[in-house]
Amino acid sequence: MNQPTNKFRSGFVAIVGRPNVGKSTLMNHLIGQKIAIMSDKPQTTRNKIHGVYTKDNAQIVFLDTPGIHKPSSKLGDYMMQTANSALQEVEAALFLVDVSEGIGGGDRFIIEQLKKVKTPVFLVMNKIDKVHPEALLPIITQYKDLYDFAEIIPISALQGNNVDTLLNQIIKYLPEGPQYYPADQITDHPEQFVCAELIREKILHMTREEIPHSIAVQIEDMKVKENGVVYIGAVIFVERDSQKGIVIGKQGAVLKEVGKQARRDIEMLLGSRTFLELWVKVKKDWRNQDRVLKDLGFRSE
Repeated sequence: MNQPTNKFRSGFVAIVGRPNVGKSTLMNHLIGQKIAIMSDKPQTTRNKIHGVYTKDNAQIVFLDTPGIHKPSSKLGDYMMQTANSALQEVEAALFLVDVSEGIGGGDRFIIEQLKKVKTPVFLVMNKIDKVHPEALLPIITQYKDLYDFAEIIPISALQGNNVDTLLNQIIKYLPEGPQYYPADQITDHPEQFVCAELIREKILHMTREEIPHSIAVQIEDMKVKENGVVYIGAVIFVERDSQKGIVIGKQGAVLKEVGKQARRDIEMLLGSRTFLELWVKVKKDWRNQDRVLKDLGFRSE
């Protein structure tokens, strides 16, 4: 039920959807800064990324979840648990779909999961910049036949079209509540987590299909030097020796470029000059080893 917005409202909102429909892009646009990595390769978000949006009358804590999919490893199981658990702890859920691809089996599967929760669900139709406006109505009808959505809002997360409308509608559904985080805080994840994700994003952009899901990044050292420069030492884990060679590249060219691009984003995040040192190590079949997953920060709900 819609709530008046004359008092301060706050709450948690999950962003769910198939892999690669633009959840991280939407999160970053809502927050106004990159905290979730973006890639054209599916299933790149592995944890619940909490992004904080604050205005005078409201605070929304967004949970960007891993894409809901059929898992093929223990890491995949963890990602599915993470996505499903997010639906149990929020005031509203945004079901993000890619209108340029039409409704698919993955969307139908997620709708079945949404039927199990009492949370108001918005159908957020992303990538409207890729389709003719007249094509939206039949797509809306298809989704309405499957689920009774609280709101249906077409947007372009990449271009920002209609995102303000989405925010205003979300606030109407939030209960009266406290401001959980300071107004200038955009995430509750430690800086090390975001830095590791930014490094992983650059690797995803620069490596072949066999690499993406075999990559993990761990910040082993992060400190401010006397000259004010932030030193970061990070380890990139892969599963096979051949992948290590790909990530390093000929004469270290790929790793050097990853470091260059990641450092640029990290400096924007931290607001400080940064010295970034990267190593690549092999942890065979790490995605199926509980101990390694826990060491890398992946924990079952």
